[in-house]
Amino acid sequence: MVTIYEVAARAGVSTSTVSRVLNGAKVSAESERLVRAAAEALAFTPNRTASRLRGRRSAVIGLIIPDIENPFFTALARGVENRASAAGYSVVLCNTDEDPEREATYLEIAVAEHMAGVILAPADDASDVSRLVAHQRPVVAVDRSLARADVDAVTVDNRAGGRSAAESLFAAGFTRVACITGPSSVETAQLRMAGWRQAATRHTGSAYLDDLLRYADYRVEGGRLAMADLLKLPDPPDAAVVANNLMAAGALDALHDAGLDTPDFGLAVFGDLPFASLGRRGIRVVDVPARELGEAAATLLLDRIGGDTSPARTVVLRAVELK
Repeated sequence: MVTIYEVAARAGVSTSTVSRVLNGAKVSAESERLVRAAAEALAFTPNRTASRLRGRRSAVIGLIIPDIENPFFTALARGVENRASAAGYSVVLCNTDEDPEREATYLEIAVAEHMAGVILAPADDASDVSRLVAHQRPVVAVDRSLARADVDAVTVDNRAGGRSAAESLFAAGFTRVACITGPSSVETAQLRMAGWRQAATRHTGSAYLDDLLRYADYRVEGGRLAMADLLKLPDPPDAAVVANNLMAAGALDALHDAGLDTPDFGLAVFGDLPFASLGRRGIRVVDVPARELGEAAATLLLDRIGGDTSPARTVVLRAVELK
């Protein structure tokens, strides 16, 4: 049987480089070409079972997300699966429903099942991956970073996206732009709100902004209740930035119940609306590149599985405001 050492010798590279290529980790294009050519010439087939038994790691990556029903996370999962599958790994999808205890259970399972690594969209700012790190299992945070761990992360520029969304509404002539954001314990909710606040302060001052801010639960019903509450104000908003797509669907329901509609009431939303029947009807959408987030997170994780020991890094993708 041909060994990895023979492949390395024929390719003129180290065995660690061969291992990184076989695990889908990042190497130079020339090194990858040499390794694959050598493996093909020698009819080399990697013994994945033996290598995983030696390292006590499975051929499985855990993907832990907060809401499997949200199309954003569905697209993100697709990006992870595409990249992992190409490298020979399977993906186990775990849904936390934004529940920290449920998330902690899945993280323990990842350790117990010797998963090769975990991609995590944290349930809140207190998410704890210390057990995985202690067992030398790589972790990549996606969509939301991990404040308590020095691990790789892939996010979008949420503050800039919130600012862009609010600016687009002011530019369209709206004057009282509210914000419906997610739970206060979630990083994306705070950053998107901060972007809105920055733009709103520039246009209207900061005196009444807290009256126009509502925290909700990133779900349809949360958006509906938040918008209904805003519309009850003595001086209600004429527009709103909504920090995710599911809450936007609920906000639209509340507008319809109040006899309002877009584009007369301005709405700027993070992520595409979840139901095709809603259409866009003049709604401004901040396009969050979900699949690209998943692909980038999987790439970082595969690098770590392949032996990359460089300092933790954060990749920030751009959210694009579509008018």
